This record gives sequence, C-alpha cells and structure tokens, in this order.
Amino acid sequence: MEKRRFGKTNWEISELGYGMWGLAGWTGSDQDEVKKSLELSVELGCNFFDTAWGYAEGKSEQILGKLLKSHPDKKLYAATKIPPKNFTWPSKSHFLLKDCFPASHIVEYTEKSLKNLGLEQIDLQQFHVWEDAWADQDEWKNAIEKLTKEGKVAHWGVSVNRWEPNNCLRTIETGMISAVQVIYNIFDQNPEDELFPLCKKMDVGIIARVPFDEGSLTGLLNYDTTFPADDWRATYFVPENLTSSVDHANALKPLVPAEMDMPEMALRFILSNPDVGTIIPGMRKIKHVQNNIAASDGKGLESNLLEKLKAHRWERQPTEWSQ
Repeated sequence: MEKRRFGKTNWEISELGYGMWGLAGWTGSDQDEVKKSLELSVELGCNFFDTAWGYAEGKSEQILGKLLKSHPDKKLYAATKIPPKNFTWPSKSHFLLKDCFPASHIVEYTEKSLKNLGLEQIDLQQFHVWEDAWADQDEWKNAIEKLTKEGKVAHWGVSVNRWEPNNCLRTIETGMISAVQVIYNIFDQNPEDELFPLCKKMDVGIIARVPFDEGSLTGLLNYDTTFPADDWRATYFVPENLTSSVDHANALKPLVPAEMDMPEMALRFILSNPDVGTIIPGMRKIKHVQNNIAASDGKGLESNLLEKLKAHRWERQPTEWSQ
C-alpha cells in the first residue's frame, strides 16, 4: 500500500482508505464479512478509516472502535463526523449555524463519538455537512478550539455537500481546518478548479469520497436496476438519475483498458492526482478490499487516457434527490 502525506497533519496515510458508511444501516451487509474485510484491509496496509455518528447512529463508529482495540500496536487513523443538529442531509443554503452546529451540539457529539470509538482523542473530527456562510462565525471556532485544547480532537475537517466543492473555501482560509472531504471522481472533476489549488496553498488534506459515483462507475448498473425500499440508494437512483448515470457509464466503457475493469480505472483516475491524500471507497466485502487496495501500487493512468477521461466531466447541480 502506497502512503501519502496528509496536509498539515503530517500523517502518512494509506492512499486507499476505508469508507465505513455501508458497514451499518445498508442492506446486504454481513457483519462477519465486514469484520474480515476490515482485518484484511489492515493486513494489506490500510491505516485510514472514515466513519460518522450518522452511519446507523453510531454503530459504524462502534465497529471501528473494535478494530482499533484489536490493533493496539498499529497506528490506525480514525476520522468521524458530527451530524447536524437538525439531522438533515444535505445542508441547505438557508440553514443557520445555530440549527446545525451550536457549540453544545459539537461538544455533545464529539463525546458520543469518543465513547463509540473507545478513544481519548479523535484523529480527525469532521462536520458532516457545511455551509461556507458560517465561516466567520465564532461559535463553531470556539467549540473546536476548546475540544482541541482538551486533547479530545487532534484535527478538524469539513465534509462538503454533494456537487458543491466550493462551499468551504472561506472556511479553509480561516486556517482552522486540516482536511476537506469532497466527492471527486471521473464524473465529478469540479474540485480541481478552485478547491484543490486552495487546499494545496493552505496545506489541507483532501479526502476523495464516492470514487464510484455511488455505483455508476462500477459499470454494473443498468436501466432496470432497483434497490430495496429501505436502502438509501432507492431514493438517490430515481429514474431520471439512474438513466443518465447508466448513459454516462456506458460512454466510458470503450475507454477501459484491456487489463483492468471500470472500478480500477475509476480509482486510478483519482490516484493519478497527487493533490488527493486518500480515497475512501466503501468496502463491505473481502473482494472489494482486495480489488481496491490492489490499485495502490504507485501506477497511475497513462496521460493519453487521463486526457480522454477529462472529457467525461459531468456538470451537475444539487437537486431534491442528491443527498
């Protein structure tokens, strides 16, 4: 597993991290295989794990806590997130800081995450939604300064709303943020425009999430794909999104090199960008761990293929179904 420096934290983290959303609260998750998958990832060199209280109300954090406890001799970095007080995803531009992240709520959910993780200090605590309009308000700043001073959090970050990569630029400029988590993949290349250059200037670590565009970049979805009613993807892949997602994925298929499949190409596209600190694909199964981590071999995509993939940038704006 290749490692990369993660911004001002100076951590050396695995360029393939572990996204833990799907490990609790999704259909089709077998807890025995989840445990084996996590253990295999550690064996193969993964040392960055991203979870959130919002992933099944702390259950995903508890799963990570057990993994950390079973590897006391290894430094595994734990990143989690504070849910907004109104428990509404995604955030909306008219939401107020007091309704999402008042100081008391930041403290309360940091304490809950510490308990779930079984830690005295969280490596990276993130705001699970964000609005850049809050950048200059003191309440969140005072709260994170307090928790940092108490030794309960080492570094802070923001998770940027879907298709809004610039909705955190002023916040980064405050100098109080060490990491930003953003959707970045073959389709969603917008972060390259303004976000990545600013992160480089401010030495902020970049976490690339949703590398497979929620599944469309695996090439496995088709126009008739359905999800169980209690699976969040059932409300995301509504007909107008499913059809266009499959259309865009099908247009990519002729570009997939003979020696790889579409998921590998999707990962290697992101790994080809040195600005990215780590990618956090969801890995619920052993085969996911094996296949994804195999892409971390220091080999990016050839320049001519990267240029062709640039043309598949898909401009999208938040909608009522873009959770």
